[in-house]
Amino acid sequence: MGTEAGNRPRFLTIEQVAEELNVGVPSIRALLKTGELRGIQIGGRGLWRISRQDVDDYIGGAYSKTAERIASGEIEDHLES
Repeated sequence: MGTEAGNRPRFLTIEQVAEELNVGVPSIRALLKTGELRGIQIGGRGLWRISRQDVDDYIGGAYSKTAERIASGEIEDHLES
């Protein structure tokens, strides 16, 4: 129960998402607060859970936003060494 194909958990904790995206927990909390990353609160203590699909959707959106910023010249399209 609570897993998808391949025995991957369907829902992740804030800490697991932070580790997957290689950012700090406060960054994930901020994304949840602004709605940029979808999540749900479970139980009386309001524990957050984020579905793998929502993490994948966030990553896809981040790629799109970055590409738009590069195309508009807002950020440069080359990597610094």
